[in-house]
Amino acid sequence: MRIAILEDDDSQRDWMNSFLLALGHVSHPFATSEALLRELRRENFDLLILDWNIPDMSGLEVVRWVRANLKAKVPVLFVTSHVDEGDLVEALKAGADDYMCKPVRVPELLARLHALLRRAYPEQSGEVLVSGDFVFDQKSKTLTIKGEPVELKHREYELAYLLFSRLGELLSRKYLQESVWGGQVDVVSRTLDTHISRLRVKLDLRPKNGYRLSSVYSLGYRLEALSSRSSESGLPEQDEHSQHNLAEVG
Repeated sequence: MRIAILEDDDSQRDWMNSFLLALGHVSHPFATSEALLRELRRENFDLLILDWNIPDMSGLEVVRWVRANLKAKVPVLFVTSHVDEGDLVEALKAGADDYMCKPVRVPELLARLHALLRRAYPEQSGEVLVSGDFVFDQKSKTLTIKGEPVELKHREYELAYLLFSRLGELLSRKYLQESVWGGQVDVVSRTLDTHISRLRVKLDLRPKNGYRLSSVYSLGYRLEALSSRSSESGLPEQDEHSQHNLAEVG
């Protein structure tokens, strides 16, 4: 999962970042609320971990901004030195999903993180994801369409699974790259575009088949499940990256 940390204390931020990386997550630490909000305007995160006392804008103001401006319901966990029950109630009313007090107890943090992610993304916590005729088996990492197996390479499967588990959401290029390639710095933009083009062809993701995989220029990709009416409307199909070479990449 791709997780953002808002914490102005350097040692706390570094510890939290190392902890999340050790769990296999992709972590993005921020020291100021302004920097985090700037990133949230253009990027996707699966979870936000917020401190309360941030000099430029409090964590409470951040969660209010998140709930007022982001379409996706990103889970928010407060990790703060505020121990007053009134603060906890205020944070939850503002839109936080959970709240824990410092000093951080590792087993508790681990349990709360897992619980939040399971609740927020139930379709990703199970072994099987079903979307229409598409069935993803996370245990065997295989995909079948109408009962027929589809041959996908590892990255193709992971990318397809991510798109289907977040149907209707605009997922940024950086989010897709880090979620599928694990934050590798040598993954170039063309690699993502090529994998997207392969999936569009291999899975036949076109409006006539009930799905639209579209590109939002410079931002990212969105996979939508269409109603039967819209899929049969005869509207021209968009294939923004059909010009890309489908040669093996990555």
